[in-house]
Amino acid sequence: MKPTTISHLRQWKQSGRKFASITAYEYSFAKLFAEEGIQVLLVGDSLGMTVQGHDSTLPVTVSDIVYHTHAVRRGAPAALLLADLPFMSYATPQQTFDNAAQLMRAGANMVKLEGGRWLAETVQQLTERAVPVCGHLGLTPQSVNVFGGYKIQGREAADADRLLEDALALEAAGAQLLVLECVPVPLAQRVTAALNIPVIGIGAGNVTDGQILVMHDAFGITGGHIPKFAKNFLADSGDIRAAVRQYITEVEAGSYPAEEHSFQ
Repeated sequence: MKPTTISHLRQWKQSGRKFASITAYEYSFAKLFAEEGIQVLLVGDSLGMTVQGHDSTLPVTVSDIVYHTHAVRRGAPAALLLADLPFMSYATPQQTFDNAAQLMRAGANMVKLEGGRWLAETVQQLTERAVPVCGHLGLTPQSVNVFGGYKIQGREAADADRLLEDALALEAAGAQLLVLECVPVPLAQRVTAALNIPVIGIGAGNVTDGQILVMHDAFGITGGHIPKFAKNFLADSGDIRAAVRQYITEVEAGSYPAEEHSFQ
């Protein structure tokens, strides 16, 4: 199988083709996802909660992400593989360069970082050094202590305008992809239409170019609070492979996320 690249995602955006992506943390699931047709995977710092059992993503280290990126790359050699730069791993330029290099050497095709226009210079510097960047706006879990919890972002007009400006600033700095988390559907629509780069939504309605889910949410094995945007695809299918295929089909058709999974 030929590798999936950011060029493919741009072509899909231009043609209106929606695509499904999912988090992966180890070899076996990465291999299964790739075999069933998911071409974009994320080694997310969500592993701090889903794999390590923490109550936030903050304890996750670069070494953790490197370890899991190696495993996922072996399972899905042709996938477009994103890897998170975890909390405080991109606080200074040299730290950012060193940590991004570790993730790329582990097999990532792109690094993902959380934040708005204040990251523009960082994004530009990474891009100049041949490290593709995915931005992350809206609910950014690394900022949970600033937000005072996991809350919907961009509901007020001023906040929505600010988020759109952040998205445009990241794109202008060289970001090639954007994850948009937990924002109202009208705002997600504005951002997706305004950007030339693909936008992947999670809790942002079905108006974005692609969707991503934490794999534990997609299979109904999330402990504790279940996010509004989550859907248990395993419950209907009864088989993990069939659940993955159903997820892809519903995303491509625009039937997931439905209204009940979205914020207005």
